[in-house]
Amino acid sequence: MGYGFGAFLLVVGLILALAVTDAVEGVDLTMVGWIMAAVGAGIIALTAITWNSGRRSRAVQTVTHPDGTQTQVENRQQT
Repeated sequence: MGYGFGAFLLVVGLILALAVTDAVEGVDLTMVGWIMAAVGAGIIALTAITWNSGRRSRAVQTVTHPDGTQTQVENRQQT
């Protein structure tokens, strides 16, 4: 979905919640607007988290000791 869809939901939700004064029978447009704004903000936050986690690099190194045992060493770096 990404930043674009999240921003779209956020903007439309805030417009419905704060600027629209019309009434639709059986639908609370203010509540629908706040829900859309919250979902949009959540999508933006999740997109930022998932895109940032992809920028980390990981290297796994296997070390063989003189007694024949092996140990794996993992190095994580933020790039």
